[in-house]
Amino acid sequence: MKRTLPFLLLALALAPLVFAQADASGLAPVLREEILPPAVALNELREHIVARVAKPPSAGSAAEWTESAGRLRRHLLNDVVFHGWPKAWIEAPPRFEETGVIEAAGYRIRKLRYEIVPGFFGAALLYEPSSQAGGKRPAVLNVYGHVGRPGKSVEYEQKRRITLAQNGVFALSLEWLGFGELQHKGNSHWFAPHLDLVGANGVGLFYLAMRKGLDYLQTRADVDPRRLGMTGLSGGGWQTIVLSALDERVRASVPVAGFNGMGAKAVARAFGDTGDPEQSATDLFESADYPQLAALLAPRPALLVYNAEDDCCFRAGMAKPAIEEPARAIYELYGRGSELGFYENRDPGTHNYQLDNREQAYRFFSRAFGLPAITTDSAQAGSELRSYDELVVGLPADNLTILDLARRLARGIVRQPGPPEAARDRLRQVVRYQPAKLDRCWLVASTHKGGVETLSYALRFGDGLSASAVWLKADAARKNAPATIVLHDGGRGQTAPEVAERVNRGEPVLALDLAFLGDAWSERETRRLLQNLNGLGERPVGIEAAELVAVARWLSTRAATPTVRLETSGIRTQLTTLVAAALEPRLFSEVVARDGMKSLGDALEKPVEFMDAPELFCLDLYQVTDLDGLAGLAAPTRVR
Repeated sequence: MKRTLPFLLLALALAPLVFAQADASGLAPVLREEILPPAVALNELREHIVARVAKPPSAGSAAEWTESAGRLRRHLLNDVVFHGWPKAWIEAPPRFEETGVIEAAGYRIRKLRYEIVPGFFGAALLYEPSSQAGGKRPAVLNVYGHVGRPGKSVEYEQKRRITLAQNGVFALSLEWLGFGELQHKGNSHWFAPHLDLVGANGVGLFYLAMRKGLDYLQTRADVDPRRLGMTGLSGGGWQTIVLSALDERVRASVPVAGFNGMGAKAVARAFGDTGDPEQSATDLFESADYPQLAALLAPRPALLVYNAEDDCCFRAGMAKPAIEEPARAIYELYGRGSELGFYENRDPGTHNYQLDNREQAYRFFSRAFGLPAITTDSAQAGSELRSYDELVVGLPADNLTILDLARRLARGIVRQPGPPEAARDRLRQVVRYQPAKLDRCWLVASTHKGGVETLSYALRFGDGLSASAVWLKADAARKNAPATIVLHDGGRGQTAPEVAERVNRGEPVLALDLAFLGDAWSERETRRLLQNLNGLGERPVGIEAAELVAVARWLSTRAATPTVRLETSGIRTQLTTLVAAALEPRLFSEVVARDGMKSLGDALEKPVEFMDAPELFCLDLYQVTDLDGLAGLAAPTRVR
């Protein structure tokens, strides 16, 4: 007994002190309680976006707008669309090769394979008039949207191309990324953000893919470069407005149900369509919006077509005030208001490019190109439709995909070491870090049982976005004990085991859901809107990191501790905490990351979907640093 007692006393002295018997299952209900309703979070995000949308286009004269328009085009192309893309790829001449010809009554179809960037080929069909009497002929670039496997064989697309060709107009059709012969999982448009991550703005690939068609038409000796037009439905309407606005070689434009203003898209309760990543391309709307792009068409002829009861995207009643009216004001400066048309389709009025809309396009192009009036589909258009297999062009078996291209660009990244402060400044620029102001802390609920007090807070920041948190502390907690913020990709409702462990150590804990994390922000519509933040020049990871820093300072004061610990579970919170610690290294004592990544490159190899981790896909982030680099910048904060 004399030997046993000292041993027991020593063992007790070395054992972790237990100040409460908090049980994870007992804490979970409090941690899961709703603080910020999803509808409120979605509304906050919408208001945040709307407040940052560019003002409608305006100018005092045609000359003033012409100068502004030129400056805006150069900025959008050089600083946004082609950001990070090799100059040689941008300036490469069109490389089209013929793979077959189909002869038909009054026209022929040339099957064309073309290079978008090295190793990445697209498919195209040229509907060529058989008779070219009368010299050079006009041409229309035909693009389309989300049509699945049929791609360029879609019925209404074929009818339009046949009719144009039989009336003496060249009609070039391009396969869109992700559809037709380019239908491949790796070509999902939601892999465009993976290009952002490695330093090449994803919209650049989409732009090059469609611009190559225009380049090709311009090189043909039998095409009149002064009479080049463009048209498309839905995603094709988006392609039409972007290329037509930024490339003045497009002399006449008919986008159909393809775009609306960023503000209108964000607040639309139905049929607003926040769009795929290229439609909210990173930084594209920091200085412009779709009304500005529509105004960039002036004074060239344009017909904006929308559908009255569109069951997909942009209804005519919403598009007219958001798009047509501000664009018309610019056209009027040139005295060319009659060159801008607006048509509301009511037959069938749904999302379509059927006969009524085609007839509007035919009449428009006839006037714009000085042709005899084309009033409806040619008599043979319906009977000469061809199957998908008949129209296959044939692409290389090893053709790259969007994801493949992102991986290839990642392998070419070479980072140059430099002083920590310079690296920190660069990181601030990349994540668009702006300090967050914690405006209000609303106490919305409390409990006190089992020796543990909990206080639930709604935290409102100066940018209008909110976080939510639950503060937990054992009654017997040590004074000046280190405080810990616990975050989880699945939300604070999943943090009970980590929270219980810290509480039982006698430490105060804050289970935190930053903006965009947790149940309040889990709705699919909310996740899609996060890409719009990138479009407006913000970065979700920068917003979250700034919020975390603000909350940590608030907690540090409340808990009377100079530094705060961070514990995370998951890749989203891992990245956010590392960015915060790298930018404010003396605010945190330690970062513990569970279930994380070893490298941002893992997001490419797995791959991680944008919807599952929107913070990761920050333009240039992987190009300038990786997780180990962030950990190095966080010193003296311990990272494990």
